[in-house]
Amino acid sequence: MHVPDGFIDAPVSLAAGAVAAAAVAISLKGARRELGPAPGVIGRAAERTAPLAGLVAAFVFAVQMLNFPVAAGTSGHLLGGALAAILVGPFAGVLCVSVVLLVQGLLFADGGLTALGVNVVIMGVVTVVTAYAVFRALLAVLPRARRSVTAAAFAAALVSVPASAAAFTLLHAVGGTTEVPFRTVLAAMVGVHVLIGVGEAVITMLTVGAVLAVRPDLVHGARGLAPALKLRVDGRLIDAPPPAPAEPSPASPPPPAPPADPSPAPPPADPSPAPQTPRSPRRIWLAGLAAALVLAGGVSFYASASPDGLEKVAADQGMDERVRDHAAADSPLADYGFGDLADARLSVGLAGVAGVGATVAVGTGLFHLTVRRRRRRGRHAGAGRAPNAS
Repeated sequence: MHVPDGFIDAPVSLAAGAVAAAAVAISLKGARRELGPAPGVIGRAAERTAPLAGLVAAFVFAVQMLNFPVAAGTSGHLLGGALAAILVGPFAGVLCVSVVLLVQGLLFADGGLTALGVNVVIMGVVTVVTAYAVFRALLAVLPRARRSVTAAAFAAALVSVPASAAAFTLLHAVGGTTEVPFRTVLAAMVGVHVLIGVGEAVITMLTVGAVLAVRPDLVHGARGLAPALKLRVDGRLIDAPPPAPAEPSPASPPPPAPPADPSPAPPPADPSPAPQTPRSPRRIWLAGLAAALVLAGGVSFYASASPDGLEKVAADQGMDERVRDHAAADSPLADYGFGDLADARLSVGLAGVAGVGATVAVGTGLFHLTVRRRRRRGRHAGAGRAPNAS
């Protein structure tokens, strides 16, 4: 659903750019809280979450290269807003998708540069806000279990894609450069993107479920979710009943009083839990990076060559009559190919690997700076606090 240059006029593109810039600024502040350490955790835990957020951006980039067929002559690809929001939080999710769109626009000529704000709004902000709202609403009524997280992730992703299509239709109705009836565009866009949403939902559910299976503590949407205790009975795993509170026996005599001790009583123990050192996410980071490289560098060659939902609707309805050439059309990575290599498989694979590397570098750097700024503010606040006189 990458909107090219020429679909939306200049005033609406500028307005969308302003909204996108404000959303990114707000997300930078919110991401400082989302990427911070959990309560009771010490050390450089916050810095360890920055590479994970950068990895999510790289994974979204890789999976977006895998166009899958959804109808005759039409394909779709992951938007990624729901997946990013559930894994690293809604504010960091907006930043992840924004980084992906920036890399795609500058290096791969995918999505217009003048339409970058439009793409951030419809593919980043709308998908993340819609998906996370649906996700949280479902978790509030579903049982607190891992299967509820994956089910809510499926529904959130499914809804987010047609919501993004509807947002584009609204922008086109206000600032479209071609005259196409609003209802015609809305029906065509939402209709095909409901089908694309099914693929998005499956990918999101499987990815969230895979991370939950190995490191549930790294899934932002599953924070506070306690795994149920299981018992094996006759070869089957069943939920263990909650322990009953212990009650004193009425027949047992009261315990004898301890002898008097003239020494002063020790101070009461601190009821707060001891700080914990979190497990390193290095293994899952390496596994996720390897998966992104395999998908972008190998599997992407077999992606569907059919136009995606927006391209198909635009061609059918005449919305692409005023599309302009991309400013980065001469990039060596334009159209997801590597230079002038004659081997198509090698060309696509190298372009995918380069894209994953660029995205993980830009994303990790951005989130690392965001987290470090949060720590510096915390140190300054602690240094400026007046000492307790009591």
